[in-house]
Amino acid sequence: KFERKVLSKEEALKFFRKKEEDYKVELVEDIEDEEISVYQQGDFIDLCKGPHIPSAGIIKAFKLLSIAGAYWKGDEKRPMLQRIYGISFPSKKELKEYLSKLEEAKKRDHRILGKQLDLFHFDAELGPGLPLWHPKGARLRTIIEDYWKDVHLKNGYELLVIPHIARKDLWVTSGHWDFYREFMYSPMQIDDVDYIVKPMNCPGHILIYKSQTRSYRDLPLKWAEMGTVYRYERSGVLHGLMRVRGFTQDDAHIFCTEWQLEEQINSILKLAIEILKTFGFEEYEIYLSTRPEKFVGSEAHWEAATNALKKALVDMKLDYTIDPGEGVFYGPKIDIKIKDAIGRTWQCSTVQVDFNLPERFDMNFANRNNQPERPIMIHRAILGSLERFIGVLIEHYAGAFPVWLAPIQVTILPIASRHDNYAKKVAEILKESNVRVKVDERTETTAKKVRDAQFQKIPFMLIVGDNEEKAGTVAIRTRDGKDIRDVKINDFLNSLKSSDKNKALNLKL
Repeated sequence: KFERKVLSKEEALKFFRKKEEDYKVELVEDIEDEEISVYQQGDFIDLCKGPHIPSAGIIKAFKLLSIAGAYWKGDEKRPMLQRIYGISFPSKKELKEYLSKLEEAKKRDHRILGKQLDLFHFDAELGPGLPLWHPKGARLRTIIEDYWKDVHLKNGYELLVIPHIARKDLWVTSGHWDFYREFMYSPMQIDDVDYIVKPMNCPGHILIYKSQTRSYRDLPLKWAEMGTVYRYERSGVLHGLMRVRGFTQDDAHIFCTEWQLEEQINSILKLAIEILKTFGFEEYEIYLSTRPEKFVGSEAHWEAATNALKKALVDMKLDYTIDPGEGVFYGPKIDIKIKDAIGRTWQCSTVQVDFNLPERFDMNFANRNNQPERPIMIHRAILGSLERFIGVLIEHYAGAFPVWLAPIQVTILPIASRHDNYAKKVAEILKESNVRVKVDERTETTAKKVRDAQFQKIPFMLIVGDNEEKAGTVAIRTRDGKDIRDVKINDFLNSLKSSDKNKALNLKL
């Protein structure tokens, strides 16, 4: 049986000091409440906010999973502790299902696959949380960025580019220096002026807005940027590509009038669903976060913005959950969490209405009566962080990317060295149509080359020998083991181009 007890802060400090539990003492000192809850089972008493299950008898199936080192409070300057991970379920069947899913997740770990596929690595000499992208990883990023740019241009966005550093004063004006300083890097002095590497892109976009007089006829302005930002994260919380210190956001800001807000939210959601679906994500959890206790802007503005977000979700027939009071202080927001191939959810897309920055930067446009009026600003990201999204993609596909995303789409395997010239000729034909192809000229057996290509998860292997050279064909082996012989080069090329153009998610010929 677990029994909850309430102590005064003074009693709790006295109790844990007597037991020489220094970490608990520190935790109690940090708690602002004067009443502290503890739970007791037998002779064991522990600090815990709760709630707990009524008794240990409810636990029917459990397993200790792993042990790992963890810095106290995630601070690498504090002592290293041992963290024990465990899990429990109401039945052995549910535990078995979970453990099976856990094993599958390990196979999909983007950190392991990133090394196996030669996409990226982290280097202690460079610093933690700063990924180094290898040629294949950089190519994957470029493919994603090129698609992202094309689809945004088709949807009426214009592209911006801003510098990576800015004067400290800009971050004071934006409020980041006061409210976000713990995640910002220290200022650097240039010509006796403090500069800071940017943690956000929004102030730069605002300065472009303010560079000239704006009219209601100019609105909405839809500006997008693949903007790299830098945020301090403690070493203890860094995790592969999922949590880094330097990352690229698919950032966009829409400046519009109040009466344009609903239409713009609809447009953003449609684009988000289209893009996520293109990458193979069709299941989501959507949350609408409403006004918190502390907020800026009028209640009327908040209500109008929240209603616009709600109506957009209803119009698109998207199920959503209200997250009361969890909006950011400057406006309500929609968060979209995508589900991957094994059912895990990942935060990606966000749409946030902002009443704060237009006020802080004194942004205006001339309305129909030629009077100054504040624009509404919408912050919007669809992929979120490009690094994190690639991490999710790797785990979703277990590294076996759709053909259109694969850094190398085709590898050509000459059976013997006398077939190298024909293999290169085939490669040149494919390259002329922008196929990402390489020729494996190693003096290894064909079986070894096939195994290596499958390990690299390359979609297609074209095997060429005497028969293929004579007939002007190729023999195809797909990464999932399917064999197709006597295929004309142009037939294969046309099929590949179609798959690329349609962003097909499955291997088809």
